[in-house]
Amino acid sequence: MFQYKTYLIFLFASLGLSIALQWIIPFPFGLAAALAIFVAFPLLLRKRYSGQMGGYGSGAGGFFGSGPRGSGGVKYVCLVCNNTYKGGSCPRCGSKMKRADF
Repeated sequence: MFQYKTYLIFLFASLGLSIALQWIIPFPFGLAAALAIFVAFPLLLRKRYSGQMGGYGSGAGGFFGSGPRGSGGVKYVCLVCNNTYKGGSCPRCGSKMKRADF
């Protein structure tokens, strides 16, 4: 996880840059630019750190990514014979009664 201190530094740097832009650029455009920078800096910081951790965009895990069992897609468990399989019907008993096993 990223350091809280680094996140606060980026947050206050974006706040300072936003205030400076509001002084330099006229009102409606300065406010829009300040809001864009104030939102963009923390998002860029999060993207950089999630890329280092193998997060959302890298395909190597993350919140819904591959867990301890690895990435093999959805497996099903037959409700009749309790067999674990992939596909439409159970290869052991032929039943289509199943539940998803993530």
